[in-house]
Amino acid sequence: QVQLVESGGGLVQAGGSLRLSCAASERTLTAMAWFRQAPGKERDFVASIRWSGGITVYADSVKGRFTISRDNAKNTGYLQMNSLKVDDTAVYYCAGTRASYSSVRVYDTEYYRYWGQGTQVTVSS
Repeated sequence: QVQLVESGGGLVQAGGSLRLSCAASERTLTAMAWFRQAPGKERDFVASIRWSGGITVYADSVKGRFTISRDNAKNTGYLQMNSLKVDDTAVYYCAGTRASYSSVRVYDTEYYRYWGQGTQVTVSS
């Protein structure tokens, strides 16, 4: 059972930046992703990274503002969020999978077996 531990959320003004971290307990993930969920809304895909090779995929709403990356030595993934908007306010969840990599399935919550506890990101106007 892979455990994912997130950190780095908080309160920031619009236009500011935050970096989220997701530490994995094992070096066996195929891919890692970030999802977010605002109150009363579904959990939405934000970004994903293939652990081997570093292939990245982004939601249109965050392209050019967010960057997903990973540090193999630390077994940790990151989400750098710049130019934050009020609409980015949500609980952000880290997710991981050991399944074979699929560029089609990375958007699907069902693709990921392992989830972090979530971290709140609040962007004020």
